[in-house]
Amino acid sequence: MPNITLSVPPDLYRRMKKHPEIKWSEVARRAIAEYLAKIEAEELSSDEVLSLLGDEFRKELKETPVEKYEEALKETRDAEWKRLSTTRTS
Repeated sequence: MPNITLSVPPDLYRRMKKHPEIKWSEVARRAIAEYLAKIEAEELSSDEVLSLLGDEFRKELKETPVEKYEEALKETRDAEWKRLSTTRTS
């Protein structure tokens, strides 16, 4: 199963640490699955998705330079090209 890294504010992290009995990765996995189901079922617009993601995400999105997104796109495209170019068909 692939892994992802989540960033959480320090206060939220401290609160999470008070509950070691909870499998936070399972909580996140379920939340992501529910969120995707909602987005896919409703076919939300970009503005509606941004609204659901919240003000913190919208602020981070605006503050991140376009060049960072362009570099991420280039890296993803290069990785996908490499993956596809090494795939053989029968």
